[in-house]
Amino acid sequence: MRFITAALLAASVFGATAVQAEMKLTSKDLAAGKVMADAQVFNSFGCSGKNISPELTWSGAPEGTKSFAIMAYDPDAPTGSGWWHWSVFNIPADTAEIATGASGDKRLPAGTVEGRTDFGTSGYGGACPPAGDQPHHYQFTVYALSVDKLPLPDTAPAAMVGFYVRANTLDKASVEVTYGR
Repeated sequence: MRFITAALLAASVFGATAVQAEMKLTSKDLAAGKVMADAQVFNSFGCSGKNISPELTWSGAPEGTKSFAIMAYDPDAPTGSGWWHWSVFNIPADTAEIATGASGDKRLPAGTVEGRTDFGTSGYGGACPPAGDQPHHYQFTVYALSVDKLPLPDTAPAAMVGFYVRANTLDKASVEVTYGR
């Protein structure tokens, strides 16, 4: 009897795991654990990159996903609160990719909103850590959300977007890269 009970318990656990999708995030422009390309580096504050938003592709969103959000964050910034490089929300649920340069070229899906970064503007702001710092980590995360839209304008600061995103997250996936100068 114990063997049957253990077998049924194991089948139910492994069966549930096999059915659950796991979100995955990939990028042609960002290689996990590698150095960020100059194309995604900021072009100001002493940095001379191209400030092009990266291509991001995701899969495995859970059932019930009604929209997506993307957040790019540097936890190593010497601010006491990190640095928000990009916040994108109200991405339609049928979207699974954001093209390279979509932020600057205004090629994001209809209805998508870009919130304000810590640079003080809406849109993508690339990496630009202080000269001489150890390389910083840049976390690009896509979130599957349980709501169609976040009730925020494009002037919403990234920390506020993050609050609403986390309150409505069903699942998430990240790619982390580094950059130093």
